Amino acid sequence: MSGPVEAGGLAALLRTHVSAERRAQLEEGEDLEALLREHLTVARNAWPSVALATESFLRHLALHLPDTGAVAVLRECHAADLYLACACGEGHPAALRAFEQHLLQQVPSRLASMPRTQVDEALQLLRERLLMGSGGEPPRILTYSGRGALLAWVVISTARIASQLKTRDARQELFDEPPEALVQLLSTGDPEHELLRKDLRELLVDVLRKVLEALPPRERTLLRLHHLHGFTMDRLATMYGESRSGVARRVLQSRERLLKLLRAELAGRLKPDDAALDSLLGLVNSQLDLSLNRLME
Repeated sequence: MSGPVEAGGLAALLRTHVSAERRAQLEEGEDLEALLREHLTVARNAWPSVALATESFLRHLALHLPDTGAVAVLRECHAADLYLACACGEGHPAALRAFEQHLLQQVPSRLASMPRTQVDEALQLLRERLLMGSGGEPPRILTYSGRGALLAWVVISTARIASQLKTRDARQELFDEPPEALVQLLSTGDPEHELLRKDLRELLVDVLRKVLEALPPRERTLLRLHHLHGFTMDRLATMYGESRSGVARRVLQSRERLLKLLRAELAGRLKPDDAALDSLLGLVNSQLDLSLNRLME
């Protein structure tokens, strides 16, 4: 439904996605059809490469209309921003590229009073929180209502996360993963490795948390998105606006750095003659080789 809609069609379509109370308000509004057509035209002119279906946009617009004052909110809506947010939530590649290039890349200059490393780290977390669903919930970018500029909304969200990152406890909470998920980073499917003693698994989890925190923010995010959340190289390339081969190299380099840090940390925690060291280092080494092979495919 991204093509032309017959006269009166947009208003009628919007009404099908609202409650009876809101529908009554919309029927009282003058020139609703013209307003919706203007919003759609502005949005598509702002993002010509983003082919979001008309009904998807109107359905999303309807979700953010209040119980009272719906027409007034419609008139003030940042339609182009809402259109982009909706398309990002649906995973449109062009929308994700536009979000990265036109919004996220502007954030550091808007938060120049904060340490750049802190802002970069917050942006990595923001990408995860806004652009991927969690626990059966849709991507959080879909909660953006269009009542203010999307860039301002993103800047405020980034600043809030950056402030949380000031303390170590907050950092641990923000980057915490369940032990099973962390061990999954090194899972080989080999029964011998899966039957590691409980104390060794706990050690491995503790060390993984430590070395993950030591990685640069972007590398940590790439590993989490790819290995823990199943993002393909194609999806990561779209999100970051890079080529597939380029993002694959980044993931490969991040993985290699993680495993080298892990080997060094394990060697420092266990005695040289401890048989567990050989077992854990063997697991790390085997996974490094496996990862290299998979990522080069």
